[in-house]
Amino acid sequence: MTWIAISGEDLGWVCPDTFGRAEAGRAQLLSRGSLMIETRLSPDGRPQTLLSYQRRHPWAGGLSLRAIPGGSIVLVMNQGDEVFHTVLSHGRDGRTDVLRLTFSWDSPRGWGRLAVERPEADAVEAVTTPAPPPLMLEDIHTMTLRPQLCEMDPDVVFFAVSDRIEPIGPMPSLTPSVPVATPFGYKALRDLGCGDTVLTRDNGAVPVLHVVHRTVPALGSFQPVRLRAPYFGLRRDVVVAPHQRLVIGGSEVEYIFGREAVLIPAINLVNGFAAVYETGHRLVRYSHLLLPGHEALIAADAAMESLYAGRLRRKRDRLRATLLADCPQALLPEHHRAGYQVLRPFEAITLAEARAA
Repeated sequence: MTWIAISGEDLGWVCPDTFGRAEAGRAQLLSRGSLMIETRLSPDGRPQTLLSYQRRHPWAGGLSLRAIPGGSIVLVMNQGDEVFHTVLSHGRDGRTDVLRLTFSWDSPRGWGRLAVERPEADAVEAVTTPAPPPLMLEDIHTMTLRPQLCEMDPDVVFFAVSDRIEPIGPMPSLTPSVPVATPFGYKALRDLGCGDTVLTRDNGAVPVLHVVHRTVPALGSFQPVRLRAPYFGLRRDVVVAPHQRLVIGGSEVEYIFGREAVLIPAINLVNGFAAVYETGHRLVRYSHLLLPGHEALIAADAAMESLYAGRLRRKRDRLRATLLADCPQALLPEHHRAGYQVLRPFEAITLAEARAA
C-alpha cells in the first residue's frame, strides 16, 4: 500500500481497502505514514493556514499546519491530553512560489520528520522530531471527503496521506514508458537497470549507476506533462513531470540567448501546442536514471537531464531519507550543475515558436 487519501483540484479520494465501508473500522490510529501538502506561497506575505482540523469525539484531537511570514512552518497536533509542536524554518526564496511539505511519523520508533521542498529547486530543509501522535483514520477520511469541516488556505494545491515514510530529495521525473537511447537502440526506461549503458548528449555512452521509481499523486508539481512531437526534435510524445528539464542547443539558442545550450522545465512549455497537462489521473509513476556525471540522456531524440544527486554522498543522514538510500556507496557519484541558463515561461515559448517556424 502507499497513498491512501488524496484531496485537491476537485478530487477527493480515499482507498477503500484502508478505510472500508464501516465507520467503526476507521476508529484506528495510523501508526506510521506521511502527510504531504503542496501550496503556493502567499504573494503578500500573509500567514497561511495550510490545513487545520479539530474533532471532539471519541476524544479531543486535531492538527494545525501553518506557514508564517518570514519562512517558518508551524505544526501542532493533539490527541487527548497529548500535544505535539514543532517549527521548521526554511527561509524565503524569492525565486520560488511553491512549497511541498512532507510530515512523516513512525510511532513505534518514536520518530517524526517535517520537511520542506521547492519542486523547481534542489533545496530541502528538514527537521527530525520526537514522537508525534499518530493520525486517526477517521480524521483522514473526514479531512479528505468533508473539506468543509477543515480550514485550508485557498493557495493550497492538494494534500495527500500515505501509509509509508515518503522519501524527500531527488525526484524521478520521467514516466516508465519514455524511450531512452542506448548503443543498441531505444529501450523503454522501465527496461533499463544498473550496468546498462545509455547514450548522452555530450559524453556518448555511459553506464547506468542506479534506477529510481516513485508513485505520487498526479496533482500540482507532480501533474504529468505531455511533451508533444515534433517540438524540440521529439520523435514521439513523451510524458514527464512538470520540472523535468530539457537541454536545448542549436543556432536558435545561440542567436536568441547567446548561449550554447539552455534548460527548459517542461512546465514552462505548457501552452496547448508544445506541451499540455495530462488530466484524469489519480496517481502517476515516475522513474529516472542516475548517471556518472549528471549527463543529459537522449529520450525520444530530445536531450533531458538525468537524475541530479549533488553531494548527497557526503550527507549520510539526508541520503537515508531519499530514493538513493539503497544505491551502493561505491556507485553514488557527486554531481555538479552545468551552469546552463534556465528559461522562463515566455522565453521557452518564444524558442518553441521559433523552432516550429
